[in-house]
Amino acid sequence: MERSLTTADYQALAELRHQIRSFLHFSEQAARRAGLEPRQHQLLLSLKGLPHGMRPSIGALAGRLRIQHHSAVELVNRLAQGGYVQRGRAGEDRRAVVLSLTRKGEKVLRELSIDHRAELRVQGPALIAALRRIMPMSKSRKSSSWPGASKA
Repeated sequence: MERSLTTADYQALAELRHQIRSFLHFSEQAARRAGLEPRQHQLLLSLKGLPHGMRPSIGALAGRLRIQHHSAVELVNRLAQGGYVQRGRAGEDRRAVVLSLTRKGEKVLRELSIDHRAELRVQGPALIAALRRIMPMSKSRKSSSWPGASKA
């Protein structure tokens, strides 16, 4: 692993950070326009997009969002009060609480996700270019690892 960095390396890292923040800024503003706090939107998306077989519990969502359990509980409480999520009991273990989106939650998440996908179509090329600048790739990996990468 190379330990030295050039000015170009710092510029590439800064550009990647800028592109990520640009998309996150868009996402935060879109969530607020939809009447949600950004973390509430993130929780709705995480709930809808849980990997197959993962139980939709507060603990699972806290792990996916990288937040403390009590913070996830508070987010769920606010979303439940707003009518976006509901708590239920797991089928086999009636003690376990599972979460699901309500119709209202599904609707707002669908609208936000459509907007996010459209924004990624606009911002995506710059984000991909920033990633390509920062990722060290050998010539043999370059042709197969990145869609659209030209062979050197």
